Amino acid sequence: MKSLVLAEKPSVARDIARVLGCHKNISGAIEGSNYIVTWALGHLVTLADPEEYDKKFKAWDMSYLPMVPKKWELVVIKQTSKQYHNVKTQLFRKDVSEIIIATDAGREGELVARWILDKSGCHKPIRRLWISSVTDKAIKEGFAHLKDGRAYNDLYHAARSRAEADWLVGINATRALTCKYNAQLSCGRVQTPTLAMIAHREQQIRSFKPEDYYGLRCTTSVTGGSVGTMASIVTWTWQQKKSGSLRSFNKDLITGLDKKLKNQTLTVTDVHTSSKRTPSPGLYDLTELQRDANKRFGFSAKETLNIMQSLYEHHKVLTYPRTDSRYIGTDIVPTIKERLKACNIGPYKKYIPELLKKPLKTSKAFVDDKKVSDHHAIIPTEEYVQMEHMSNNERKIYDLVVRRFISVLYPAFEYEQTTLKAEAAGETFTAKGKVIKAAGWKAVYADAVSSGSSASQYDAYGDYEDSEDFGEDFQNNDMYLKASEQALPVLHKGNTLTVTRTNITSGKTKAPARFTEATLLSAMENPVRYMSSDDNKMKKTLGETGGLGTVATRADIIEKLFHSFLLEKKGNEILLTSKGKQLLELVPEDLKKPELTASWEMELAKIAKGAHKEQVFIKDIESYTKELIRDIKTSDGTFRHDNLTNTKCPHCGKRMLSVKGKNSRMLVCQDRECGYRETIARTSNARCPNCHKKMELIKKGDSETFVCSCGYKEKLEAFKNRRAKEGAGVSKRDVQKYLKKQQQQNDEPVNNAFAQALAGLKLDK
Repeated sequence: MKSLVLAEKPSVARDIARVLGCHKNISGAIEGSNYIVTWALGHLVTLADPEEYDKKFKAWDMSYLPMVPKKWELVVIKQTSKQYHNVKTQLFRKDVSEIIIATDAGREGELVARWILDKSGCHKPIRRLWISSVTDKAIKEGFAHLKDGRAYNDLYHAARSRAEADWLVGINATRALTCKYNAQLSCGRVQTPTLAMIAHREQQIRSFKPEDYYGLRCTTSVTGGSVGTMASIVTWTWQQKKSGSLRSFNKDLITGLDKKLKNQTLTVTDVHTSSKRTPSPGLYDLTELQRDANKRFGFSAKETLNIMQSLYEHHKVLTYPRTDSRYIGTDIVPTIKERLKACNIGPYKKYIPELLKKPLKTSKAFVDDKKVSDHHAIIPTEEYVQMEHMSNNERKIYDLVVRRFISVLYPAFEYEQTTLKAEAAGETFTAKGKVIKAAGWKAVYADAVSSGSSASQYDAYGDYEDSEDFGEDFQNNDMYLKASEQALPVLHKGNTLTVTRTNITSGKTKAPARFTEATLLSAMENPVRYMSSDDNKMKKTLGETGGLGTVATRADIIEKLFHSFLLEKKGNEILLTSKGKQLLELVPEDLKKPELTASWEMELAKIAKGAHKEQVFIKDIESYTKELIRDIKTSDGTFRHDNLTNTKCPHCGKRMLSVKGKNSRMLVCQDRECGYRETIARTSNARCPNCHKKMELIKKGDSETFVCSCGYKEKLEAFKNRRAKEGAGVSKRDVQKYLKKQQQQNDEPVNNAFAQALAGLKLDK
């Protein structure tokens, strides 16, 4: 008898098959003497659409709502039905005695496999493979420690409950809003609160009134007392005695003080020197990696996830990407040296050999079994790295992960901080200086510029805050920081110094910044500040369960909001469209709050632990759905298309809507059932030869033209001809720069051929 292994994707199935000695290709599977390995393509089975329960539901009619299935039905997804039938054939083979579930180890991975088994009616015994990477070693160890499939029944029940609840609320509310207002209006428990957070930020920006503020700096030279042999010039910053603030909104106060300080002396009142240590920022989970990739390279959350998936599945050099943990377990510690050896190439050879010479030092800062969820943090695998096979973008993400992994094994960044206080003309002044004692983990980022990031960006680690809520306090700190890195002379309490120069500083308070994908991910991960409830239990749950959405779904949610034309981008900033603003005015209040997700996750966590019944949870959701539909039916809002054009739909003749996608401008038929859309312009990767900005490719009839914001225009055909003459954009300077970098690298060449070398260049397209 044989065991049938069910993987989530073909690439993972191929790896498992090779390790298990399966080499015979059959329809939708790979067979060996003891195992047959088959695969899904993500979900092969899903919850049925409303019309599957009753033909009348095919019509979007308000009178039919809410739709509450008495018995949930599963359907095979049409696009992947062929593979479903391949899997079903293998499930019911007479020589197959058991099923080994090898889908992704997590709530959704469990759902992928169980729905296939449920739909097919297969009741054979199941066992579970639970691994975090797809290296040969991990697969062998996983098969040596297979779990009883029944141990994951509660996890499946939680996953199924989440899917059914989202169906009930999302489909019913979306149909109700669409029918009532005759517009395609979608909503859900995650996407709608995400929209609401963006609207809240926009309201903060619009209501913000900038204020002028002022500060005072002065420069001193020594007039008496021993100051040692170091530089005797010090820049001091005025500080309010009561509040400690470094600025004032009273201009007269600052100008008056400026006059009083002329020819005055400062007397040192306090000298405080302290040794400080800044530990490494820690390992990556998916959201943290997506944030960093967006800040440093401009990658969207979806792009980063796709790149990570390739590094995990295809290259096998990084562990499972969809993790919400930033820790590894004690079981991973013995493998660290092997992982370091695997990535001991190129720029990393400067840092890894030193670690391999002596016993590694680990700590609770990144090794903690209690803080590892379904999967540990994203780290390198034991698979030897071949960077010449990676794309430029894959190298960038790989570089981020490897440097983080190395950095946690390095000591803390150490420096000596000296803070001086002084008085003059009855006012208080302060000065700061920093002396680096040991670069520690920051040394790992010294040459990070080679991967496309500036060293200064990495230097910010340890002192960095997300930019989404800088506000007034940050402006205050910024004034102080400008003079904080100076070299200070040796001063003592009582020293006097002559004021040689004064300087009034000024600025305006700034509104909170608009969301970028990086900061929106942060807000989705920790939406507590957007909760109207003071329920600490809910806040704690949101924090523990990862906020709105999951690490696996946030990228898709953001993409869906762009695709539904509820959001648009201006540069890196995310803005609500008119449609998005109107939707938030029409949707029931409950659906806009993060509290809904918090309450669901509290219940789902109990179901996953076997402490709560899924039937009770779903009954509660059914009642909530009925209330929701009542609210929508009785509401008195209105929706107005303010983006109608005079262009008629070629299919139905109705006027088209002008909409902005994430990277394109489109015309979309206003009739939801027609669904016609056409792209009229999209942001391309082609660079303007004048200002080097990305150009927009505009389509008019059969003609396509590149247009730049600087005014440059060029027909697509002319552009292609110009690029061909330029050698597809590879300039001599590009080649020389790349070769020089290769020559300087203290390692064997990463690429073996000149053509491969050119393929690694970051070129305009």
